[in-house]
Amino acid sequence: MLPRVAWIGLGIMGSPMSENLLKAGYPVTGFTLEQHKLDRLAAHGGHRAPSVAAAVGEAGVIITMLPADAQVEAVAYGEDGILAHARPGALLIEMSTVAPRTARELARRAAEFGIRVLDAPVSGGEAGAVEGTLSIMAGGDPADFEEARPLLAALGSTVVHCGPHGSGQTVKAANQLIVAANIQACAEAVVFLAKSGVDPAPALEVLNGGLAASAVLTRKKRDFLTGEHTPGFRVELHHKDLGILTEAAREVGAVLPVGNLVATLMAALRAQGDGGLDHSALLRGVQRLSSPAGGR
Repeated sequence: MLPRVAWIGLGIMGSPMSENLLKAGYPVTGFTLEQHKLDRLAAHGGHRAPSVAAAVGEAGVIITMLPADAQVEAVAYGEDGILAHARPGALLIEMSTVAPRTARELARRAAEFGIRVLDAPVSGGEAGAVEGTLSIMAGGDPADFEEARPLLAALGSTVVHCGPHGSGQTVKAANQLIVAANIQACAEAVVFLAKSGVDPAPALEVLNGGLAASAVLTRKKRDFLTGEHTPGFRVELHHKDLGILTEAAREVGAVLPVGNLVATLMAALRAQGDGGLDHSALLRGVQRLSSPAGGR
């Protein structure tokens, strides 16, 4: 029998991911703060829970998909939280993007309650969550990973064990560096093409057929061409993730010149009021820098 799953956090990523588990036959009980998202889960065959405690009490697997470290820690350590109410032996799969040290501390504290932990953040954005084609990078005990592999395979097409606790989050931080740098490079190319009088549409088509091809260019080409940046992954969240990257790099002594630059550009975009837009809105930052009086 498939294990009963408690899903905590039903946002842009969490809702379609939980629905993919339901399609795969897993019984899912969810909790989030917004009633309409619980109603959406129920409409797909899941069960609503009135609290974290109620969601996790009978679950064999608990999955969290939350915005940041503070929310993960509150849900895990609170009086009504996971560690206080999950049954011993349960497997907690933490799929949010948090600092590697947060993942390691969660695993340490959970072990005191007999709860096993994997940190298993994802890449692929909303489209990957909907399609079930996410890339999932996991840290933790290899045996726990093998136990979770069939479940994770219902969520992603690339599922890899990266090492001990915290390794998944370290790989995710590296992923966020590569994605941000790629978006920034594409944004600069679009502005360069437009300023040179070249139509970006055919230019991006041919660029995406050669060595410059990337998942970013494929997924975000429409955003770059239309200037519409409906969030699949918000600037404010990528800003948070690049903060995780730069702090973790400082802790281990890794010098990241490009990483620090894109972190600064993402922070500037957020400060200019674009935090709620998709991270492809880095294009707006380049356009402002390339326009008289900052685009005013």
